[in-house]
Amino acid sequence: MAALTSSDIMALEDRYDCGVYPMQPVALVRGQGARVWDADGREYIDCMAGHGVANVGHANVVVNQAIIEQLGRLITCHGAVYNDQRALLLQKLVSIAPPGLERAFLCNSGTEAVEAAFKFARLVTGRKKIVAAMRGFHGRTFGALSATWRKEYREPFEPLVPGFEFVPYNRLDRMQEAVTEETAAVILEVVQGEGGVYPGEPDYLRGVQELCQERGALFIVDEIQTGFGRTGQMFACEHYGLRPDLMCVAKGIAGGLPMGAVLIGARVGALPKRVHGNTFGGNPLCCAAALATIGYIEAENLPQRAAERGAQLMAGLQAIQSPRIREVRGLGLMVGVELKEQAGPYLAALAERGVLALSAGPTVMRFLPPLVISAEEIDIVVARVAEVLNV
Repeated sequence: MAALTSSDIMALEDRYDCGVYPMQPVALVRGQGARVWDADGREYIDCMAGHGVANVGHANVVVNQAIIEQLGRLITCHGAVYNDQRALLLQKLVSIAPPGLERAFLCNSGTEAVEAAFKFARLVTGRKKIVAAMRGFHGRTFGALSATWRKEYREPFEPLVPGFEFVPYNRLDRMQEAVTEETAAVILEVVQGEGGVYPGEPDYLRGVQELCQERGALFIVDEIQTGFGRTGQMFACEHYGLRPDLMCVAKGIAGGLPMGAVLIGARVGALPKRVHGNTFGGNPLCCAAALATIGYIEAENLPQRAAERGAQLMAGLQAIQSPRIREVRGLGLMVGVELKEQAGPYLAALAERGVLALSAGPTVMRFLPPLVISAEEIDIVVARVAEVLNV
């Protein structure tokens, strides 16, 4: 059978896919490190990284070898029986987590991690209300969607799960008004990703944590995009000394395989049997990949690399002299360029010049490259952005 061209692939997907994704006209078939190639052999620097999934780079040899070895042993094993890879991963997650997180629930994605955290919070507090932030994004299933701000995600599916309230991000006074004796939990991202790459202010984040402790609510930190080295620490909440009661992780956890987890603190207490579960969560294949991924992040000190490369990217983007730029902001290798106009045409122009990046709302270009990206590749990205913004 002849190899498919990019046009062939796009035609097939357009014909048979359900069509819910807005697509860029790029058909990727191969990756290595921070580079990807389309079916016609064209090379790109990948600043999408699967929406922040490919932290250790594409086709990572260490992760690939762990997957291959586990494929020959055992792929699936339900949580009703014990498994070696699951046990080792649970131990590893707790060992790298912020202090106080001592157990974990394993699942398949970020939105499932958020769903589990909401269920656990309502169950152990006996309360129903969840407070979330404006501009926040936590997933697309009904519970996670109920905590997601943008109306274009929410309105087609209303009525959603009741009991959710939104308050402005980085406004502690508004959070103080919202958190009451009826609040089961507050959920926040340390850096709002989909909402525009807005970092939380240290006093705000610590203040929300103290407020939850004072009023009996649980503090849920969503580290789905910020976790596993992306911001310059293993987890973004470590920048501010936060100790969440529940921490949701996914994306970069398993080198590209679908996996998520909720890290659980002492304030949550014991969870009854059979209150939650799933079929594929904690399967040996993903656990082996996650162990290899975390091991690689530690061995190569990728959080430090993300801090250094992120500072380089931020400085380069901030130095661009373009009247189209409103602000450059971010943390580590999670950087947003807010424009004074729609970002879509500039993302398309970047792709034509061999750089793939994401949107974060209508006017923000978002950069989430693999943490293995080189200094030379960062310089190329900055040069290409300068080109498209100064045309």
